[in-house]
Amino acid sequence: MLQVINLGLQYGSRTLFKDVNLTFTNGNCYGIIGANGAGKSTFLKLLAKEIEPTNGEVYLAPNARMSILAQDQNKYNDYNVIETVLLGHKELMRIKNEKEKYYTKENFTDEDGMILAELEGEFAALGGWEAESDAETLLAGLGVESNLFYEKMENIDAKIKVKVLLAQALFGNPDVLLLDEPTNNLDYKAVRWLEIFLLNFPNTVLVVSHDRHFLNNVCTHICDVDYGKIKLYVGNYEFWYESSQLLLAQMKDENKKAEQKIKELKAFIERFSANKSKSRQATSRKKLLDKIELNNLEPSSRRYPYVGFKPNREVGNDILFVNNLSKPGLFSNLTFSVNKGDKIALLAENSQIIEALFKILLGKDLNYEGNFKWGITTEVSYLLQDNKDLFDNDLNLVDWLRQYSKDEQAESFIRSWLGRMLFSGEESLKKANVLSGGEKIRCNLAKMMLEGPNVLLLEDPTNHLDLESITALNNGLTAFKGNIIFSSHDAELLETVANRIIYFAKDGTIIDKYQTYEEFIGE
Repeated sequence: MLQVINLGLQYGSRTLFKDVNLTFTNGNCYGIIGANGAGKSTFLKLLAKEIEPTNGEVYLAPNARMSILAQDQNKYNDYNVIETVLLGHKELMRIKNEKEKYYTKENFTDEDGMILAELEGEFAALGGWEAESDAETLLAGLGVESNLFYEKMENIDAKIKVKVLLAQALFGNPDVLLLDEPTNNLDYKAVRWLEIFLLNFPNTVLVVSHDRHFLNNVCTHICDVDYGKIKLYVGNYEFWYESSQLLLAQMKDENKKAEQKIKELKAFIERFSANKSKSRQATSRKKLLDKIELNNLEPSSRRYPYVGFKPNREVGNDILFVNNLSKPGLFSNLTFSVNKGDKIALLAENSQIIEALFKILLGKDLNYEGNFKWGITTEVSYLLQDNKDLFDNDLNLVDWLRQYSKDEQAESFIRSWLGRMLFSGEESLKKANVLSGGEKIRCNLAKMMLEGPNVLLLEDPTNHLDLESITALNNGLTAFKGNIIFSSHDAELLETVANRIIYFAKDGTIIDKYQTYEEFIGE
């Protein structure tokens, strides 16, 4: 059992948490959610005792073992892959090292033999004899190939390192498992394996993630971090989101009705309080007025942008024709056509394939074979991860966005589009070349909405976005009436938007099917 008692954390004059009291129990997975900067990762660090609280305490049951997903990919460069996984169980490795000292001791005594026998018993009780095979099973499940098991970590690709560190956190059946963004850079097979692992995990899990599909699949509870409070709700992310939106709408509706009632009662009291024949009624209404209470709508640090794409004109029947398109070293003989209503998800384990295809279709890369043709009615707007050409200037955001407005140049008009993506007031005067990754994505989306396209090309549009922006983007793409060709690591976005999958397999084959993402990965 893990418990926080009157937990508080303060940095200078800023209070991050105050009077937090929560209990986390076995068999449950707790999703930690909140706006950027709310303190989700800091809360995990408090639980792991990597930082000390200002007040209160974190209580972990005696002899319980906590495991944490390491964030420093280079910390284990001197170890091989299997050793790195085993280091996730510090007590087991301590006993293993102690054993080795006694086995290599020159003057071995009877007393040493008794100590060694005790160590062997502890080693066996912790599953030491099965440790390496257990580590191999975890690695294989996450898609790490066996020829890498004894390779030094310093020689391993960064995407494989992520999987090794995740295997390290999962190793040895920890009593409490803390995971900060565990699905980052994982392929869909590894994410699905992790979901199944956690669903069968008997102990306590706390996870911070921006992957809504993952949170929906694994979480039994949601911990909402907002304005120094952490509130616990039963259910997954979708249940929390729908319930919170419904409750907020109900409270607003009740307040609206109450405010109207108050207005009417005040008007009656003012009108008839001096009238003797009506004074009794005025008094009774005053008593009724005193009893009316407005719901306390607590402010939230969450801000949801608005994403909505309205095409300037409807796209025709001829949209895109791709014929025997090849990019040397990446893909060959790609042939497909886009039909009206298609929302195509591009999937590939090698992200360079999708990046190259987008650049070819947008005319940014001319080094290819084969051909393609856009229909004459298409108006294409795009979002690429490589966006230096858009933001490598010192324009403020108003002037930056004004470049893409064909007709209306008024500042109030431009600011209205920036406001939809949460750039208001001083925020709209930021320089384009100092924006963060998430801010660049939101600016790009404002640009695309302003352009009014009927075809969208999107390369991993959820990268760098918070949950609120991802949700808004998902809603906007689902409602969009035009065509979309996109890639994403967000399973919820893939499942709810795509009606067609084009998959670039490792062996070079290309699979093109009209099916949902869930249908595709279920095959």
